[in-house]
Amino acid sequence: MPESSAKLIDGKLYAERLRAQVADEVAMLKAEHGLQPGLAVVLVGEDPASEIYVRSKGEHSLAVGMHSVTHRLPADTTQHDLLRLVGALNDDPTIHGILVQLPLPKSLDEHAVLAAISPDKDVDGLHVVNAGRLASGLPALTPCTPLGCMILLRETLGDLTGLRAVVVGRSVLVGRPVAQLLLQADCTVTIAHSRTRDLPAVCREADILVAAVGRPRMIKADWVKPGAAVIDVGINRVPFDDPAKAAAGRTKVVGDVDFKAVSQVAGWITPAPGGVGLMTVAVLLQNTVTAARRLAGIATA
Repeated sequence: MPESSAKLIDGKLYAERLRAQVADEVAMLKAEHGLQPGLAVVLVGEDPASEIYVRSKGEHSLAVGMHSVTHRLPADTTQHDLLRLVGALNDDPTIHGILVQLPLPKSLDEHAVLAAISPDKDVDGLHVVNAGRLASGLPALTPCTPLGCMILLRETLGDLTGLRAVVVGRSVLVGRPVAQLLLQADCTVTIAHSRTRDLPAVCREADILVAAVGRPRMIKADWVKPGAAVIDVGINRVPFDDPAKAAAGRTKVVGDVDFKAVSQVAGWITPAPGGVGLMTVAVLLQNTVTAARRLAGIATA
């Protein structure tokens, strides 16, 4: 294995490219069909991280020419009022995508709220109908992060047919849907998790290794097959390695992969931050356009 590091999979580059494609498609839908895709984001409470995500989603949707609405509700909003808002958005013909920012305050039933969103407007891809469509190989609105992972893999590796893929993590948000997408791309897929026996050996079989467990730097260099493509979905906040900075309470974001060590073994690797996370909002915009097309009966270009 050469001493040189793995090739970086630049999420910023591909996210910018995807946003440009979405902007072109929005302009075409307006010009040719009089259709302006609309995204509604609902934020309940004042979680600082959620505030940043919601602002970013609003700014990016406006930047590509979409109709964008943000509903900010107080933390003491009742389940009834939130469901009533979701129902109104389901019925609003100018809204094609609905996203309720998670996590919700503890007093609210997340599952009931997600179930109330029309599957045809569920641009987060979390409704059980969309999960079922994806598992059945039918057209579905797919969770944004897994779709972002697939775009990065296809741009990097091209045809994925026949490759061995290992997904570490089985969440409904990332692990399961990314495994379904890899299966549809004709990969041979293993879903590994905390109960998997000899997890390092399972990971070493992978041509494509997707880490989505939420454990900082869990995937070590000797877990990775030389030349493999490593997609790191993890976003973990940890103290700085520098003892002085750590003692001062300073933190940084790292992935689920031990980036520095794994970079010496892998063929391709996403940085964290700077990789998959940047794709998520771009794919949300793409999902909104997809939903708008389907609701209007306009075939994909």
